Amino acid sequence: MDIIRAIEQQQIRDDLAEVNVGDSVKVHYKIIEGTRERTQVFQGVVIRRHGASNRETFTVRKLSFGIGVERTYPVHSPKIDKIEVLSHGKVRRSKLYFLRDKIGKAARLKEKGY
Repeated sequence: MDIIRAIEQQQIRDDLAEVNVGDSVKVHYKIIEGTRERTQVFQGVVIRRHGASNRETFTVRKLSFGIGVERTYPVHSPKIDKIEVLSHGKVRRSKLYFLRDKIGKAARLKEKGY
């Protein structure tokens, strides 16, 4: 058991920003096409976090031309170039699946006041 944890510990990245549910984020994801490499930016709201250790994932949701698009990323993936946290949302749930039924202003979250 300790060998597995030791291997998982090596794969954990510390250089990425901390992401919580309700945050508005920009995820810069590396895409390799043949010999070329480019970065794709996906901006949206984090609606869930799942798992633990190096297997942890988070899901980002955005509306694109009126259609909801969700993308799930492994938190410690080497393909993630960087994560920018734009704002922290004030939420009281760990899963924001209710946003899937909301459109426009109703799909916004209040910002956390510090």
